[in-house]
Amino acid sequence: MPAFVTFGRILFAVLFIYTGATKLFALQPTADFIATKVVVPEVIEPYAKQIETATAMTTPQLLTIAVGGLEIIAGLMIALNFGARFFALLMIIYIAGSTVLFSDFWNQAAPDNAKVVVDALKNLSIIGALFMIMGYGRATRSAETAYGDV
Repeated sequence: MPAFVTFGRILFAVLFIYTGATKLFALQPTADFIATKVVVPEVIEPYAKQIETATAMTTPQLLTIAVGGLEIIAGLMIALNFGARFFALLMIIYIAGSTVLFSDFWNQAAPDNAKVVVDALKNLSIIGALFMIMGYGRATRSAETAYGDV
């Protein structure tokens, strides 16, 4: 059983590594998409301008790099089972936030929102798998021990 869990963990992590790399390789199109959905709050705007000046990049570009890097690093750490619970928690927060920001199916009519609803449900299932990674832990347990505390 541990071999299947390890293999499944690696295959699951490929999703994050791939999507993080595609964000970094298509930096400007991803930044343009982020710019349409994310607005920098006025409280943070002066700091964002300072960071933009220091890096010579826009806030959406910086967010693209941060998110792409997070996905790659989290994917690698989950695959290697090194800090997997922590990185699974980070990915749960990131995926939940991005689902709310980018999957606004509640503002669309029923037949037109089908693809966005499926994407939101896919994200929900990924969050479920990340909770399983958080609950499984580092050491293997017998099924009786794992389900005895429910």
